[in-house]
Formats: sequence, C-alpha cells, structure tokens
Amino acid sequence: MNTLGRKFLVPAAYQLANLRMCNYLEPVGFAEPMKIQCHDYHFLPPFVPVFRQAKKFLNKIAIADRNGQHSYKDLLAQSHHLTERIKDALDTQLGSTCQQRIAFLCPNDVSYAVAQWATWQTNNIAVPLCKFHPTAQLTYYISDSEAALVMVTPEFFDTVKPITDKLGIPLIILESECDLPDILPGEIDEAEECNENLKLKSENAMIIYTSGTTGSPKGVVLTHFNLHAQTSCLIQSWEWSSKDVILHVLPLHHVHGIVNAMLCPLLVGATCVMLPKFNPSEVWKHMVDPEESMPRVNIFMGVPTMYVKLIEEYDSKFCQAGTSSRTREFIKAVCMQKLRLMVSGSTVNGCIVYLTQIDGSVGNPLPGVEVRISVKNVYSPTGYDTIAEGNIHRTYETKGREQEIGELLVRGPSVFKSYWNRPDAMAAAFTSDKWFQTGDTVQYIDGVYKILGRTSYDIIKSGGYKISALEVERHLLAHPNIKDCAVVGLPDITWGEKVGAVIVLANKYDSLVLSDLRDWCKDRVAPYAIPSVLECVPELPRNVMGKVNKKNLIQTVFPHIKKIT
Repeated sequence: MNTLGRKFLVPAAYQLANLRMCNYLEPVGFAEPMKIQCHDYHFLPPFVPVFRQAKKFLNKIAIADRNGQHSYKDLLAQSHHLTERIKDALDTQLGSTCQQRIAFLCPNDVSYAVAQWATWQTNNIAVPLCKFHPTAQLTYYISDSEAALVMVTPEFFDTVKPITDKLGIPLIILESECDLPDILPGEIDEAEECNENLKLKSENAMIIYTSGTTGSPKGVVLTHFNLHAQTSCLIQSWEWSSKDVILHVLPLHHVHGIVNAMLCPLLVGATCVMLPKFNPSEVWKHMVDPEESMPRVNIFMGVPTMYVKLIEEYDSKFCQAGTSSRTREFIKAVCMQKLRLMVSGSTVNGCIVYLTQIDGSVGNPLPGVEVRISVKNVYSPTGYDTIAEGNIHRTYETKGREQEIGELLVRGPSVFKSYWNRPDAMAAAFTSDKWFQTGDTVQYIDGVYKILGRTSYDIIKSGGYKISALEVERHLLAHPNIKDCAVVGLPDITWGEKVGAVIVLANKYDSLVLSDLRDWCKDRVAPYAIPSVLECVPELPRNVMGKVNKKNLIQTVFPHIKKIT
C-alpha cells in the first residue's frame, strides 16, 4: 500500500486514524470499583430541536445535493408544508393527537431532512427505512413499528405502495421543492417555545432497527433527550462550527449517518454536501477538486470499508506511471491540512460511546458517557465484578485485575430508552443496577479502551485462550497479498474452536497457501492465534455499514463444518 494510504486515509482496519478530535484523558487512578457516580450532565446546553435551531441560520446553505442547494429557510418551509399533510393523513386514519410512528423512505438528499423535521414538528416518531432492503424487510420494519403513516419520494412509490396497501396504512408521496409554497412556521414567543421544547425533550424521537444478527431485528427507541445528549457531546468534542462542510455518504437508517453526519452539522448551522451513495471517485473529486458551485468540504466521515475503497481509487488514479508527483503532494497536503477525516464507529444500539480512535483502540468515553468492564459473577449482588470503570476524565481499575478483559457496560443520557415492544429483550439487555450490556469484549490498557470484538462471534475460545478475531484481522491486513479478511471461530473437537481466516487476495493473480500464511504470522501473531484454516474468496459480503455477518459467512464458506454439541 502507498504512503498516502498508510498515513493519511484512516481505515480503522489499518489503525491509522488521522482523526483531528480532542482527547481529554487524565491520569489513571487506581482504586476499588464503584467510585464513579457522576450523573453529571453539565456539558449539555438547553435542548432546542433542530427545526427550531434552524431559525438562527435561515439564509445559510444547509444541504447541497444532486437537486441543488437548499437553505435552512428552504428546509423549514418544506417541512412546515409537509406537517399539514401529515396531520391530515393521521387525523383521517386515527383521529388522535398522540405520538404515532411515521416510516419514511428517501434517498440521501434534502427530502430525508424534510421528512424527519416534519415528523418531529408534529410530535411523532421517525422510523427511517433503507432503500437497499428487500420488500420483506421493509414490510417487517413498517409492521413491527406499527407505523401509522409511510412517506416516500416518487422513486420508491412502486416498492412501498403494495406494502401499505396490504397493511392498510396511508402513503404520502413527498413533493419536489419547486411545487412547495415558501411559508415558514408561525412565530411563538420565547416562553412558549421553551415550554414546547421542554415537553418535546422527553418524547420519543426515533426508532432505528438493529441488524438482527442474533434474531429478528429489534426497534431501538431514542428520545429527543437521547439525541440531544449524543449530538451535544459530539459537537463539543469534535468542535463542530457553522463554518464546517461535511461530505455525507453514510446510510441514513443508522446512527452514524443520522446523528454524527447530519444532525450535528445542522444543529450548528454547518453545511451537508450529500451524495446519493458512496462513490470513491466522487468522494475524491469533492475532497480535492470540487466544482466551483459546490461548498468546499472540510470534513469526511466514513466506515473503514469506505477508506479501503478510497485507497484503492487513489492507487489506480494517482499512483500509476505518468502521474505527477506534484499531484500526489497536493492531495497529501489537502488531506493533512484541510480535511478532518473521521472513522464512523463506536456506537452501541444507538448510543455513541467513544471519543476517538488511537492506534487500534477507541480512546476514552465521550462527555456524559460512563463505562464499565465487567466479568460475570453469580455471587455478586449485581451479577458481575467490575474490572474497570471510567468516564471522560478518568478510569479506575480494580487492584490485581488490571488489563483483564470483560464485557463493556454503558450508562448515560445517550443510552437508548427501550426496545420497541420487546420488554423481555429490554430486561435481558440491562444489569440489575441499570447498566446496558453491550455484548462487546473490551480491555483497558495503556490509558485507553480497546474493543476486542463482539463476544458472540469475535472472541474465539481455543485451548483455554480468548482470541480477538479483530486483532488477528489487523495483523493479516498488513500482509502484502491480502486485500480484505475476516477471522472466525470454527468448531473443533480438541480445542473447542480453531481460528479460520477468510481472505480476499490483493490481486487475482496472487496466491496464498496456509503454510505460507502461518510462517508469515509467526513473528506477528501469538502461536495460539495463528489461523489453522484458510479460505480465499472473491470478496467478503458486507452490509451498507461495511460489516460482515460472520455467522452467515461461516455457513457459506465452511458448510461442511458442523457445530459441536
């Protein structure tokens, strides 16, 4: 991989993050656990919903997309017009003013923000849908959320209309900008606005669905206060300002795309340049050679897979024979001096947890987030022992158990309110003392938190060792012949599990055999963590957030391997 890819383009898989964020870590203290009891929300400013905050920036560009540029005034006018249509549809259907779920399917453009704002302006709950999901999945989300209304842009009408007809739900087609009157919401006095904000703050704001890797997808309910806590800590820590311009390419049915990349900038009066989908060539163009009519981007946020694709695009376009070295130096200077490149990650069921990524770690918790590392103990009153406990200021470790690994527990105002209509799942997700059990295995080491992987499929138990699949993947990605990889635990009658590697070769003409890979690993990976099974595939199946479903991968690549009972 070239120097630029190694040093300036941030795929988390390579642990080379150039994230220009703040790190507030103070020296570690050593004490008995249970010392941190800080429900300290002083970092939170007064709650003002995004559609009211927009009044401060009426004439500023809020969103630039394939349809043109849209000011905050445009967004307010369009969403206000849509609120009337929503009220008519819900009154006709339900005759009630209580909170209802409104599902919407929009492309990555201004229509999404308009649908979201109008849903919240009518005090309803947004259920964002994904254009890549098949009909059966869309039907599940609409039905499971008990949506009272569905809104779509014209391009998705034929997909969604059969679903709403079957479920008996009204459907609204979102109109184009040119058809809408330029009428803003009526003004209310300051006291009334504060009262309205206070009432809205505790209401449910959004339902987003889990990926469903361990069962049917669950609806994660986030309140306006949850979103306020998440955006406030990010705005503070990442130093968002109205001068920022973010290039938005993330899916808008996940927290990363909704909160990190859209709500944060719109709350401070910044600008979102929105592409319909991630395209490496288009991203490079916007970052280093934008059109004169487009705002110049200074922030980009992507998942690790996107950065891998950007490096591949860079190699193919700028590192070939005949390409000027001055061009590469210019790109290097832009990435170093004019861009804040961020890796999207470190969220837990709608809760944004960590501040920054430092050489393979996730740094330390964001403001207002409390974390624990726990190990189950049935004899403890809480059902677990605390190995470490911390917040943005400090972390305490239990004497004698330093650097021990365990499950990550999270608490704070950004933690989601509930699972939609899943009281049993909700009860199982929290400890008896109300900490959320993330299902991630973590370690506190060298002053930072390190996620070793999902306990269910990223921690391989082999011969008494607990092996982090992510750590093995990190080393394998440094192999010159490996472009992508996934490490999995495979059943083994002797060791319990053995380490299997599924790899994508860097070049289709390359080859790699298990014996050569094991020899290469000897100086880099612990002996017990070296893969004993190797399979090469053309590509790894990843979802829109770049994640590999390892359960499905094992079934597809290793169908002959049976689970040991």
